[in-house]
Amino acid sequence: MGVEGAPLHGNSPSPYNPAPAPEYNPAPNAAPHSRRSGGGGQRGIGADRFALIIHSLADVAAAFLGLWILLYLLEANHANVFVDFVHGVADWLAGWSQDIFVMDTEGLRVFFNYALPALVYLAVGHGVAAWLRRL
Repeated sequence: MGVEGAPLHGNSPSPYNPAPAPEYNPAPNAAPHSRRSGGGGQRGIGADRFALIIHSLADVAAAFLGLWILLYLLEANHANVFVDFVHGVADWLAGWSQDIFVMDTEGLRVFFNYALPALVYLAVGHGVAAWLRRL
């Protein structure tokens, strides 16, 4: 017997006995892992993965170019191995656009000559990825 003469149920210290939670039953016709609506099941998963790869590569390329701009403008030690590695990758990624902008101020020249390919990689990479996701 509990407080005030009410019987206790189970191990609960109160006379309140909540109803058990209902079981989860997903809809019978729902596809468990399909992101696409319509027929075809897993039709677009390969295109989505390829789009993600292109999107990620564009982001990584832009990050290296942006990091080199930042390191240059902050006057990082060019003899450092990390700075040298980032500079080498950025030079390789921006090789096609070097000296498009020729300016007297070295900082502006580096900024524009490395920012342009970063923007191009982002625009083209994200555009191609979006197009692939629509397939």
